[in-house]
Amino acid sequence: MDIATLQALKPSEFEEAADGYRATSEMASTAKDKVENQIAAGVRNQLKGAAATAAVDGLKELAQNFHYVQTECALASTALNGFAYDMAAAKRKLEAALEDAKAAGCTVGADGSVTFPAGGKEVDGKVPEGGTVSPSTSSTDPTAAAVERQAKNIHPNPNYGKAVEFANRIGDALKEATDADAKWAPKLRALKADDDLKVTDRDWSDVKSDQDGVSDAGKKYLDSMPQPPKDGSPKDNAAWWKGLNDEERAAWLSLRPDSVGKLDGLPSEVRDEANRIVFDETRARYQMELDSIPKPPANEWTYIATPGGWASKVHTDEWMAWHNKYGDRYEHLNKSLHGMGKIQERFDKTGERGLPAAYLLGFDPDKDGRAIVANGNPDTADHQAVYVPGTTSDLNSIEGNINRMVNLWDVAHSKSGGQSVSTITWLGYDAPDEVVKDARKDSYAYDGAPAFNKFLDGLEVSHSGDTPPHRTVIGHSYGSSVIGAAAQKGTLNADDVVFAGSPGVLVSGADEMDVPKGHVWNEEGGSDPVPELGRYFLGGDGFVIPSDPDFGANQMATNTHGHGGYWDPGSKSLLNQGLVVVGKGDNVELKPSYGPFGPPGSWDHVK
Repeated sequence: MDIATLQALKPSEFEEAADGYRATSEMASTAKDKVENQIAAGVRNQLKGAAATAAVDGLKELAQNFHYVQTECALASTALNGFAYDMAAAKRKLEAALEDAKAAGCTVGADGSVTFPAGGKEVDGKVPEGGTVSPSTSSTDPTAAAVERQAKNIHPNPNYGKAVEFANRIGDALKEATDADAKWAPKLRALKADDDLKVTDRDWSDVKSDQDGVSDAGKKYLDSMPQPPKDGSPKDNAAWWKGLNDEERAAWLSLRPDSVGKLDGLPSEVRDEANRIVFDETRARYQMELDSIPKPPANEWTYIATPGGWASKVHTDEWMAWHNKYGDRYEHLNKSLHGMGKIQERFDKTGERGLPAAYLLGFDPDKDGRAIVANGNPDTADHQAVYVPGTTSDLNSIEGNINRMVNLWDVAHSKSGGQSVSTITWLGYDAPDEVVKDARKDSYAYDGAPAFNKFLDGLEVSHSGDTPPHRTVIGHSYGSSVIGAAAQKGTLNADDVVFAGSPGVLVSGADEMDVPKGHVWNEEGGSDPVPELGRYFLGGDGFVIPSDPDFGANQMATNTHGHGGYWDPGSKSLLNQGLVVVGKGDNVELKPSYGPFGPPGSWDHVK
């Protein structure tokens, strides 16, 4: 790039183009939300049949197209702003060098050469003549730099050294501009879609590639912005986000959606937007990777004779070779994709029976996977319920835990008297994998407690209603132990606590749960074996658990059986939870209290 080109370049024109792409991205985002949460939701809520199903399928594809446009236009906007940032920096350096050269009496040629005037002490009765130095760049080689310094020092005309410095600065600016142009041109050219109307897995995989490319090229641009607080509190995170301008927010969302989506305290709509980008990219990438792995051999098993003459069933050598090479990854991809499919199904249920929009407040596919899914926007809800699932919970099994909070939303909404409700499935910790081996350990609870407390504090910070929300936390099985650990190791930001099928919560009484007296509730269904088995590992002092009278919890009536029925539709167990969620604890049906001798007639057999 030459001087004239860089001088004529106007970074503001690229910034204006970036604004246009950002506006297009925002329009696509608005259109996507309208299609998903209003139009498609209305069809689901009011129409049934093949035609309605076909219409919804078409609307889902349209919404996906809008989401793709939103994401790619946001990347284009950020790329243009990044290019403008780099070119503006180079242009400022060039203009400063030209101004300094002019002030020193030097003349700069069109090719970047610098002509310097005569000057210095007379030599043989003559003032050292002026001259011209060719454009160059600052040397990064120590030897060459030393030679250049020596040449400037021994030259009789001091203007020579100045001219060399000016030439180097001009050369550096031109090289910086040339490098920026070469760096950004392929990134911008890559931001294009196929000429069809269908967004495929490959398209979303390309989005991730585009994102990585723009992120790499725009490192200086992103580094120039305010950075998110390191290990910041939800208040710190919220203050950081609030302090960004529209351009900076768009850049962080387009280049670091994984980071933005994890920040407690940010608005739920922002976290949902960021996590949806990661979700769609990950789902496409995982599916393409799975498709590239050979299917497991059909002849998995064979029989071999044992020394005792029995036939033993073993894996074939062919299957074992496949399993050793692909097995673990194949299983992870399948399980993760299954869970992602169930999250997508929840997105697609918006509008059914009046179900509100879903918000993806957290998502991570690594290892067992994590996900935080809200029914309704918690930032505007009058009542929030946060549910912590227990042992064996992971991304693969997320469907059941999402459905439990859908069922709870149905009941709570029906009892809310017109107030808004948001129910949240919080799989934000590494739950125990196995009952016998892992669930007796308290380490999973203590490891998950800080993240849970931070999430609750984040809900407090991001809430935008006129009055503070009423917040209920609900723990099922080992999830109740996480809640107990959170209260023990921090301050539980809740108004009510509900335990269901609790094996123990690591504390010894309701008064340790950080909520007002009378606001700890417990459900133990008939034939649920977990409370009695768990008390010896996760109970408080004396192995006390929430089902014990000494713990001090309100014992809610249940009519469900087993360990997983507490959210069965139409059950008393679910109804009582819903009443607590909407602040109507006075209407909860409690179990009768018979004292130490049991219900009437318990001792009639004793004569």
